[in-house]
Amino acid sequence: MSTPIPNGGAVTITCRDGVRLGGHLWPASTSPLAGVVINPATGVLARYYHRYAAFLASRGFDVLTYDYRGIGASRPGRLRGSGYRWRDWGERDCDAALRFMLEHANGAPIRVVGHSIGGFLPGLADSASMIDRMLTVGAQYAWWGDYAARRRLGLFLKWHVAMPAATALHGYFPGRRLGWLEDLPAGVANEWSFRGPRFERSHPRGERKAVLARMAAVKAPILAVSVTDDELGTPAAVRRTLGYYTGASRTMVSLTPADYGREAIGHFRLFHDSHAGDFWTDTLLWLGDGVNPWPQKVVGL
Repeated sequence: MSTPIPNGGAVTITCRDGVRLGGHLWPASTSPLAGVVINPATGVLARYYHRYAAFLASRGFDVLTYDYRGIGASRPGRLRGSGYRWRDWGERDCDAALRFMLEHANGAPIRVVGHSIGGFLPGLADSASMIDRMLTVGAQYAWWGDYAARRRLGLFLKWHVAMPAATALHGYFPGRRLGWLEDLPAGVANEWSFRGPRFERSHPRGERKAVLARMAAVKAPILAVSVTDDELGTPAAVRRTLGYYTGASRTMVSLTPADYGREAIGHFRLFHDSHAGDFWTDTLLWLGDGVNPWPQKVVGL
């Protein structure tokens, strides 16, 4: 039985374009080792990571969770026609979260835990240069060609046929009604549905060099976790993401469900509190000391 979701202190994060995001801050009980920003996966409420945030806070980190614009505590009164895009989550929301944590941290280093798209978004933020270290889990931007072969057709039909059709019909993606993650702004859903193998090509031609340069400017060492039964964050998908962080030291590890005595983990379960005694504890080595807790699991890029 899961423990109740802990309560962090509610905060408001103001983006440069004036959009306000809802978040929560968990302060360390002592002088913090670092400030940690947790970037969620697409269509996943920040509260899913609250137990992990509380766990990190109890181990000496200041931790910030937040919802991207259009999601959860950052959802506007009317989602239809909001105009929010996936790229806004990186260029504006992640950027604002990093600046918020920098101001709060009082000189402590800033680290990022990025799940799924949350591991790609920091490269779009102008303030990414302030990141000291990154841990990514299944980090990818959902190009269908990287989906696990055994599930590729079904996932393509779901996310690249049904999702854009539902989005066109409703003016936003009604994910909650369908039981497929949370509702999404139309811009976010369509960027996902129509993404190609090169992320920058979703930007206007005149902006592509700047996008690539911004991602290459990230210098924070990255430890990228993939799980062998993750149908979305496959090794190919994680390598594709890491390929944009050309200025960073990058290490990729491949974990199996058996490593933690499980039959399945998939794309989401590492952030479930049943992993507090194994995966969560392992992440402390990297977030605290910069030590890879899985040296025997390193795979080539």
